[in-house]
Amino acid sequence: MAVDFSLDEDQELLRREIRRFAEERVRPGLRARDLAHQFPAALVAEMGELGLLGMLVPESLGGTGQLPLTYCLAVEEISRVCPSLGVTMSVTNSVCCWPIVRYGSEELQRRVLPELASGAAIGGFCLTEPGSGSDAGAMRTTARRDGDEWVLDGEKAWITNAGPGRWFVAMAKTDPAAGKRGITAFVVPADAPGFRVGAGEEKLGLRASNTAPVFFDGCRIPAANLLGEVGEGFKIALATLDHSRLGIAAQAVGIHQRALELATEYARERVQFGVPIAEHQAVRFTLARMATELAAARALTWHAAARESSREAGRLAAEAKAYASEAANRACWDALQIHGGNGFCEEYEIARLYRDVRVTTIYEGTSEMQRLVIARHLLKS
Repeated sequence: MAVDFSLDEDQELLRREIRRFAEERVRPGLRARDLAHQFPAALVAEMGELGLLGMLVPESLGGTGQLPLTYCLAVEEISRVCPSLGVTMSVTNSVCCWPIVRYGSEELQRRVLPELASGAAIGGFCLTEPGSGSDAGAMRTTARRDGDEWVLDGEKAWITNAGPGRWFVAMAKTDPAAGKRGITAFVVPADAPGFRVGAGEEKLGLRASNTAPVFFDGCRIPAANLLGEVGEGFKIALATLDHSRLGIAAQAVGIHQRALELATEYARERVQFGVPIAEHQAVRFTLARMATELAAARALTWHAAARESSREAGRLAAEAKAYASEAANRACWDALQIHGGNGFCEEYEIARLYRDVRVTTIYEGTSEMQRLVIARHLLKS
């Protein structure tokens, strides 16, 4: 069966427009924002105006209703310049908007999605806890019904967009004795009574993206903010992560692309032993490997995006996320090595990319968990 990875005219146009936006609006001030750990609220608002925060939301609800592949193209282009903005965009689209589109009631969708899609608000996903990361079933956050409200108690950790975020998809146990089957999903507004954001994390990379713990201290939300059915939370979480891994794979591809550009440019300019280092075979072989792995990572990601609604979607997304994130880490390592001592200085862009890329093999499921997912699908077939 032939596979066509060519983009249509609209996708090519959108890709060029997003690259122009990233270069002209996002790149200026990039290093200063990174060093200051500054969340770029104005740029996020501009991304909302461009339709980049509601790409997976239907037009009837204020979004642009794009295909998953088109969405991945956009994440890749933003992440090529600023991975922090890339993850802000990915989280709002993939783990906040998408599960509400997929599992939310019509009333909940109408109340929440237009605000997210417009960029008037951004969202997050509250699954991980201090004692439960890969083992989501070990979560301790609980929810109990009290009349026309749900009351949540517990703590979530490593929540992207906590602070500037307005809406959060949150998982809690409504029946602790039932284990994973007792987990239920909710949509929680940041102004709900009992919702509190802790101090932001001092991270190695992605410093212009907010990450913080979230606390539910008797947090009360309307009963209508239930997402899906009681007890469906674990299923919703897994489906959401299967989808969101496409965004992280695309983020990794964008970082990889930029690392290759920087390494190639530096190799042309840096002279050692009387010639540009690009003339040395060792450097050429490294650049060739980086380019080949980039092509493979992009192909895996695009293929997984194109097959997002198929029965094998979970496996394909896991393959794309695991390979693209690890290839991007190798590319940033190699690019910094080509830069030599200069690459170790913050003055050079590769230093930031080297820090930013590291977490891509960890969040939205570690590489080890992706391999378990892949193996499970293989052994079922």
